[in-house]
Amino acid sequence: MTVQRKTGSRRAGKEYRKRQLIEAAIDSIAKRGLGDTTLSHVAKTAGLSQGIINLHFTSKENLLNETIHYVRSEYQENWKAALEKASSEPAAKLAALLKSDYHRKVADVKKLAVWFAFWGEAKSRPVYKKISQERVADYSEVLEETLIALIEEGQYKIDDLDALIGGIVAMADGLWLNILISSGKGLKRSDAENIMMQYLCQIFPKHKEFFN
Repeated sequence: MTVQRKTGSRRAGKEYRKRQLIEAAIDSIAKRGLGDTTLSHVAKTAGLSQGIINLHFTSKENLLNETIHYVRSEYQENWKAALEKASSEPAAKLAALLKSDYHRKVADVKKLAVWFAFWGEAKSRPVYKKISQERVADYSEVLEETLIALIEEGQYKIDDLDALIGGIVAMADGLWLNILISSGKGLKRSDAENIMMQYLCQIFPKHKEFFN
């Protein structure tokens, strides 16, 4: 029993250190970008030795790969949690899904800076590209199911569902970019959410009460 507790404690300690280093990497990437982030910067931010980073990740590349995995998982967990809390109506599900993009957990300027830093390297880094595509694919699949249910319920005439889905995803990314470059002085998370909800009001006028 004592051995099991010690093993569990060591495992928890290891995961805590890894998360601590990943969060330090997020801070550094947001401040310096991917290219100028070094293991030394991450270690200093985390208040740990560089040897600890080498122990857990062995290289900067592995640390960066783990970092994009982390923000991707956090993003997915966030919208899944939002859907679970929403009522069963398709419009309520749609509102919850799209509002989740502007939750402080994922639309924090540091997290947004990290996403755009990785997207900037996605063309030459297959791992970054794959994870970025998976983020959109998972989200778009749920978005499509929700839109189909809402369209059927409201008897809406949508000529091109793929174009609508693509437009919503592109709009969400564009609003993220505007939040990032505004740096708190221009477009806020609440403003971005309101813009998206007003767009949905135009597309689905019979369900406006869900988007206000």
